[in-house]
Parts: sequence; C-alpha cells; structure tokens
Amino acid sequence: MRRARALAEQAAAMGEVPVGAVVVSGDRNEIVAEAHNRVEADGDPCAHAELLAIRAATRALGHKWLEDCDLYVTLEPCAMCAAALALSRIRRVYFGAYDPKGGGVEHGARVFDQPQCNWRPEVIGGLDERACAALLEDFFRTRR
Repeated sequence: MRRARALAEQAAAMGEVPVGAVVVSGDRNEIVAEAHNRVEADGDPCAHAELLAIRAATRALGHKWLEDCDLYVTLEPCAMCAAALALSRIRRVYFGAYDPKGGGVEHGARVFDQPQCNWRPEVIGGLDERACAALLEDFFRTRR
C-alpha cells in the first residue's frame, strides 16, 4: 500500500485525484504493474488507476486473467473499476479509504454482490485508511 500511496501523491502533484493502484503477483509477491489516475492528463474519464494497472498487468503477464494477483488501491474502487476487476478475475482487492459517495464495492452498486457478477474477489477495505483518506481530503481542500 505504501507504493500505491506514493503513486497517489504523484497523481495529486499532477492535478489528478490522488488515487494509486498496484497489482502484485501472488506467486512471486512482486509488483507486476502500477498506475495512478490520469483522467486529466489523458482527457479520458476511464483513466482510473485501477483500469490502467489492470491493463499494464495483463500486458506484463501476457494473459487476460489475473487470478493469481492482488490489487492494492488507495480508494475504494468505483463501480466501473469494480466491474473491470471482476472481468480480470483479480484474486484480492485491498483498498485504503472508503468512498461512501462513489464507491462500488462496499457502497453504491456493490458490484461483487450482484448476482450477475461472475467473479468475486476477496475484498479487504480500510488498509492504511487514515493516510489514504488524508491524501484525498488535502487534495480537495485546496480546490474548494
């Protein structure tokens, strides 16, 4: 999660919502991909850290399934990212700050709880929650 937080800090420095994501190989316990939000830089509303990290991980590993991988992300994934995580068959999702407004895992759509969801990763929320939440609070405080 430390690396995901560092990526979130990089995103904030670029004017992006500070979210960082890291995909870790469960077999080797090493980072296979990482990303931070690039919505503003790419002019792409889908350039969330989780989606970018999933894409990089599938390229790095050479296949579309991430069944032996875990994702560490600083903020509860939104519904779009949660759906992508299910489609990628990620093994576990660790997230930092909860997102009652835009989250799609523990809040809102609760994507993994839907009967249509064909893959349900294990989810561990609140990992390093205070530090992750502080990044977001500081970022938005300077913009209000």
